[in-house]
Parts: sequence; structure tokens; C-alpha cells
Amino acid sequence: MNKKKHRGSDFRDFLAEEGVLEELEARALKRAVALQLARLIEQKSLSKGDMALRMKTSRAAVDRMLDGSNPSMTLTTLEKAARALGQRIKLELVPA
Repeated sequence: MNKKKHRGSDFRDFLAEEGVLEELEARALKRAVALQLARLIEQKSLSKGDMALRMKTSRAAVDRMLDGSNPSMTLTTLEKAARALGQRIKLELVPA
């Protein structure tokens, strides 16, 4: 009898074997953070210009921060954004 493996882990294993799993997970995390920041900015009825002023940066920097496909965001930028929105960052390491 031919038993089928659980397919959910097969694709993840495939991505790991191809060497792209970590990059894809990092992109997904960046996109999730960008979406969360965009929602908070909208909830507070802030424009990108207002956000830039609060962060003491340029509007272009805010655009880059909110671009889920832009992989670069430093913890410093994230910290500034959180403070500007009256939030704080909670960073947690979990078992792989």
C-alpha cells in the first residue's frame, strides 16, 4: 500500500532545499509589518506626510517603509514608526 506524505510540509521542505525558504519568510514578515503599520496610520487618520513629520524623516522613507515588497527596514526605522503611532515593538524569538 502506497502511503502519501503530508503535502503541507513537502512544499516547505522544497523551498528549504531550494534555499529560498528563509528569504520568503522574511518577505512575508516584512509585508505583514508594513500592512500593520498602514492600518495604524489609517486608524489614526494620518497622512504619509504627517507620519514622516512624526518620525522626523522624509515622505519617501515612509513610502519605502510601507512598501511590502521593499525588503529593507531597520529596527531603528521600525522603532521610530512605532513611537510615532504611540506603539511599542514586541520582538520575540520562538523555536524553529
